[in-house]
Amino acid sequence: MKQLATMVKSRPFLVLEFLCLCLLLPGWIIYSRSAPFMFTFLWAATLYCFVIYRFFYFTSWDEIWNIKALRWKHLAPVLLRWALASLAMVIFLWFYNPERLFVLPRERPEMLIWLLLLYPLISALPQEFIFCSFFFKRYGAFFGVGGRMIMASAVIFAFAHILYINPVAPVLSLLGGLIFAWDFARHKSLALVAIEHGLYGNSLFVIGLGWYFYSGNVVLTP
Repeated sequence: MKQLATMVKSRPFLVLEFLCLCLLLPGWIIYSRSAPFMFTFLWAATLYCFVIYRFFYFTSWDEIWNIKALRWKHLAPVLLRWALASLAMVIFLWFYNPERLFVLPRERPEMLIWLLLLYPLISALPQEFIFCSFFFKRYGAFFGVGGRMIMASAVIFAFAHILYINPVAPVLSLLGGLIFAWDFARHKSLALVAIEHGLYGNSLFVIGLGWYFYSGNVVLTP
């Protein structure tokens, strides 16, 4: 086990893993036109990251979740920033594509309810485990623990969203990634950033920007 840990934590292995997980996988999804199977890839990547984290970095569940960070003094700025960002998203979509503004509440309210309930658990949580908990622990040797790590996490998070083949998804993901990585760097709480990501994701769907994050809308020219 000691030899395995040495190999898994070695720089060549880390470089290969980073290239495959963070760069080649999103590229392969686009090349193979596999965006409709996005959740299969997401949860496969989550499983891999969890196994690596569990066997080579895990100390306690309390360290991963850090529920203590869910205090009002931390949640208040998160909620204020989310409210302002949601207003900004409404204004943006009003000018960018007004036909999609609040389209789900108007046309598919029953679908919206399920999205609001499931998105934080099946999408936001695994993404934050990969791009914050795992990424910060695993690639500190490359990016340190400060601003470079936050930027690296956000850029890779945005790059993972190029599979939607539109400019809105990666740009919004970069902004969101910066927010989530910054909060994780400060509080080291998966619980906090997963909740925050869930709030932003739910706003996207309510407002209408969720269309740009829906794999069923991905169209690739031959």
